[in-house]
Amino acid sequence: MTTTVHWLSVPVEIDRERLNRVALQSGLTPTDEDTSDLLVDIQWSTEPDLTYDSLHRRPTDEAYRLDLGVTPSEHVTITVTGPRSLRWALVDLREKITDPSWVEGRIRCSPSFVTRGLIEGFYGPPWTHEARLDMVDFAARNRLNTVMYAPKDDPYLRRDWRVPHAEASRDRLAEMIGRCRDLDIDAMVGISPGLSMRYSSDEDADLLDAKIATLVEVGATSIALLYDDIPDRLQHPGDIEAFPDLAAAQCEVANRVHDKLRVAGIPLVVCPTIYWGEGDETYISALGQGLDPRIDMFWTGRAICSPAITASEAAHFARVNNRPPLYWDNYPVNDVAMTAEMHIGAYQNRDPLLARFSNGVMANAMEYPEASKIALATISDYLWDADGYDAEISWVRAITQVAGAQDAAAMLAFADTVRASCLSDPEPVALTEALQAFAFEVEYGDPDVAGEKLEAFAEEIRRAAAKLQAPDVENRTLQAELVPWLTKYELGAEAVSALATHACSDSSMTPEGVAAISHVLERLKEDDHRVFGDVLEMTLADTIL
Repeated sequence: MTTTVHWLSVPVEIDRERLNRVALQSGLTPTDEDTSDLLVDIQWSTEPDLTYDSLHRRPTDEAYRLDLGVTPSEHVTITVTGPRSLRWALVDLREKITDPSWVEGRIRCSPSFVTRGLIEGFYGPPWTHEARLDMVDFAARNRLNTVMYAPKDDPYLRRDWRVPHAEASRDRLAEMIGRCRDLDIDAMVGISPGLSMRYSSDEDADLLDAKIATLVEVGATSIALLYDDIPDRLQHPGDIEAFPDLAAAQCEVANRVHDKLRVAGIPLVVCPTIYWGEGDETYISALGQGLDPRIDMFWTGRAICSPAITASEAAHFARVNNRPPLYWDNYPVNDVAMTAEMHIGAYQNRDPLLARFSNGVMANAMEYPEASKIALATISDYLWDADGYDAEISWVRAITQVAGAQDAAAMLAFADTVRASCLSDPEPVALTEALQAFAFEVEYGDPDVAGEKLEAFAEEIRRAAAKLQAPDVENRTLQAELVPWLTKYELGAEAVSALATHACSDSSMTPEGVAAISHVLERLKEDDHRVFGDVLEMTLADTIL
């Protein structure tokens, strides 16, 4: 559906051509007709209520004010302070006009978190250039203000960090950063020299400076110095002689890099080698005490993939390390030991008060960019409005946004069966309830009715699987990424149907029934993609004992 907007007035501080471009990027179509869906006055403000973030005690360029009429078709006024607040206001208007809960009145809008970002920082094949540019567009549509480029398998940033970028690689990075700039998004680039760097070497220091200078030249607005996933002690003889420990060596390098970047107004973020825990361990405390307090520190929480993150944990980290943490949240990433999982569940178990005690959250995405958008859309909702965040409502909206309205119901049914992650109970809600009801009905009710109901549930899986694998599916890119999981999902319909046919009796099954269920159970086990949690295979196994 196209939403048209007519500008009733535009302040001189805003270029109309750019305004129209931002509107289109936000999902609005500017028109000269005053019968459009939205009639909008734009006002420019320098008042402290909009230009100062009192919660975080710093200036902000993201707050805006909306004055809404009784209905969307009435006069709307937005008051902005700069390009970014204008962009977010237009994104907000696009969302509100399609929301039936339009509310009249004046609203001051600003994000809960200062830094709200996504990271391409996983192990495995990096995204294609086209997918990366598309993800920047996605970030802008969802009010994320930072995109970080740091895939582990980009050799120029990790394994071969000393080697100058090839021209083609440099040009692609420059284009990605340019897209960020056009969309008012900060472009962070991470460099990971720690696998081979000699901290005491002047030669390596010069090579690191040269690589960072290249990243700044192509437009990076912040730099991340990543010491993660490397040996946790000094390796080179010269370093062992020069420094008392790893933290001291890393602080010296980071502080020197920070001093050089500060001249150009480029902030630095450091990721520690041990980047999870309580935050007061010997290494991390030494690093926190030794780093310039103006350098942000990445932190993943109590675990590499933290099941929950609380405000009290963040406050403890801040007290010990002289700065609030900037969370590198390893969700929805599914690399290394998690490759069999597909993380498209909602963001949850993050404290609504976390924004008060942290510098923000950046979410590490999967190697599957399109599928990552589902979780990332819910993350963006939380980061924008932590107090008002409802995980299930956000999840349904995200699936509709990414999969498309015509496939949303089928995608919701499928997504319920791949909930397994560090954030979520792995068992699918609907299937677990169906199997529990089936077992109770067989034992205490009518076995025939039990079989009929479970067969109907199997048919629901079958229909959803067929819709999501059909040639006319709305999001073909998403479909291609999900193929292995959808294949197993379709097999699950056969497994549920086998239970409905052969296990709907309180007496022992026939040999034919045992054989049928054993066969489908073996096929499920042969496919290690994580679908249906453990509940389906456990139920099948228990049935044939």
